[in-house]
Amino acid sequence: MKTLALSTLLMMIAFLAKAQDDGDGKIRTYQVDHSVKSPAPIAPDSIKLKIEDNNVYYQKTFKVDSNIKVSSIYTRVLEFMAAKNFQQNYGYEQEGKIIYTSAQDLNATSGTFFENYEAGASPYTVQFAFSVDMKNGRFRCTISNVVFFLPSEGGNWRTNLYLVYQKMTGNESRRVKNYARSLIDSFEKYLIDFTNGLYTEVEHKADIYNSKF
Repeated sequence: MKTLALSTLLMMIAFLAKAQDDGDGKIRTYQVDHSVKSPAPIAPDSIKLKIEDNNVYYQKTFKVDSNIKVSSIYTRVLEFMAAKNFQQNYGYEQEGKIIYTSAQDLNATSGTFFENYEAGASPYTVQFAFSVDMKNGRFRCTISNVVFFLPSEGGNWRTNLYLVYQKMTGNESRRVKNYARSLIDSFEKYLIDFTNGLYTEVEHKADIYNSKF
């Protein structure tokens, strides 16, 4: 048991080690796909991870019925978020923009990458900003300022998405890389499910919205 605790502590310390910045200033975009099959690039079960210098964020644009105007999208976003653990920080319908912040308790082994992983439950908390930009017939979700709080014997360790991404893609031990990937994978799975739920609300085509009853 002591060996496991020490191993976890060492892994947390490795995560908090200062990461090297490539400093090339380029924007790189990665398509994150958690669907069983591999459909078109803008599949419902995918989201884009974007990297700009040391800024890492997720973004996805949804196209809806062209008759759905900004005012309707705005109202439906408010309705969807009303039942969620999100705090509204900004909202202006005429601008077509709304911003929320949230903190969610997730499990690092809940993502598709670790479905058959030997590790047990690995809970963590993630804090992030969630903004929605709207135009007639479409809206874009942006998830930024992502911060992870990882539990340890000494309390929660704090790290951000950029550092976790560097651990996943850098020259780290296999254990550290796998743990980093499990964090990112489980968070992405949560984001895909959440944004798909928002899309369903905005479209208003599910049976729950049927006006004939």
